[in-house]
Amino acid sequence: MVCPYSLTIPGGVQQQVLGLSRSLRSKGVDVHVLAPCDGPPPEAGITSLGASLPTAANGSIAPIAPDLPAQLRLVRAIWDEKFDVLHLHEPLAPGVGITTVLMQAAPMVGTFHAAGQSSAYRIVNRGCRALRRRVAIGCAVSADAEALASRWLGGTYERVFNGIEFDRFALAQPEPTSTPTVLFLGRHEQRKGLRVLLEAFPFVGLDAQLWIAGDGDETDTLRREFGRLERVTWLGRIDEAEKLRRLAGADVFCAPSLGGESFGIVLLEAMAAGTPVVASSIDGYRKVARNGEDALLVPAGDAQALAVALKATLHGDTSVAQRVKSGHDRARSFSMDSLANLYIEKYERALQR
Repeated sequence: MVCPYSLTIPGGVQQQVLGLSRSLRSKGVDVHVLAPCDGPPPEAGITSLGASLPTAANGSIAPIAPDLPAQLRLVRAIWDEKFDVLHLHEPLAPGVGITTVLMQAAPMVGTFHAAGQSSAYRIVNRGCRALRRRVAIGCAVSADAEALASRWLGGTYERVFNGIEFDRFALAQPEPTSTPTVLFLGRHEQRKGLRVLLEAFPFVGLDAQLWIAGDGDETDTLRREFGRLERVTWLGRIDEAEKLRRLAGADVFCAPSLGGESFGIVLLEAMAAGTPVVASSIDGYRKVARNGEDALLVPAGDAQALAVALKATLHGDTSVAQRVKSGHDRARSFSMDSLANLYIEKYERALQR
C-alpha cells in the first residue's frame, strides 16, 4: 500500500491507510505500507521513504515527498519486496504516487480521495490521463471524488467509502470535563471553517468551553484575533490516543467546514464515540450524516446558525439522544472491516487481470 502523504502528520488519507492496513492484516492479508514519515514510523509494517516537504495544493498543505531520495527508496522497496498487488491512495499525487504508477511493477488498485478542484489534473491533463490508464482498478470514495477523477482523468471508478475502526471509537475512555464542551479537530486553514466557529462561540453561552485541536497556517492569526475569548483551549496537534479521549469526552463535536470535503470521516468517528455532531451542510458531510437524524447541519459560513445549533445541542433534550443513537448505528455501517472485504475482492480481480 502506497501513501503519498506523511504518516506522522494527521490527515484523512493517512488515517485510512493505517486503519485499512490493520483490518486487512486481521483478515490474513500481508500488508506493507510505503510512505513518507517525519520521524519514526507510527507502527510496524511501514517503510519510511523519508521526510515530507509541505506543499500547497488546492487550498491545503500536503505533506508529500517529491524529492529524489524518496523516489529511490520507493523503487528499491518495490523491487526488493516483489509485491503481488500495489494499492495506491491518490495515485497521481506528486512524488511517490506517480513514481509507483510509472514503474507499474505489479497490478495496481488506485483509490481517489480528492474532491472539488485539481490544478495538477487540469495543467498536465494529457500526462495524467496516460498514467491513469496504467491503474487496473480505479476506486473513488464519494460521488464528488468520482466526478473529479472522471472529468480530468477518464476511466471508470468503483464506489467505495472511507471506513472507521468502529470499536476503537465506541470503546474509548472519555477525557474528563467539568463544563459543557465543544470540540474542533482539524487543520487550521480557511476551508475548515475554524474562524466561523470562533465567531459563533461567544453566543453559545452555558459556560461552555471549546477545545481546539490541530494546527495550520491560520493558527497564529486566529489566536491573535480571538485571544480574548474565555474558556478556549488550544490543544495543538494531538496524537491518536488523545483524539479518541477528546472525541469521547466532548459534549458536541463541531465541523464547520466551508467546502472541499469529499467524505465526512471525522463525523463518523464522533458518531461512533457517541458524541452529538453539529456540522456544515456541505456535500461531503451530507453523505454520512443526515440532518435532524444523525446530526444538526447548518449553512456553511453562517456563524449565527452555528451558535444556535451548538446551544440547542448542549441543552441535551430528547432529540439529541435520538440523534446520538441514530448516528452510532450509522457509523457502524461504515466499519473498516467491511471496507477491507471490498478491497480484498478488488485485489483478487486485479491479480486475475
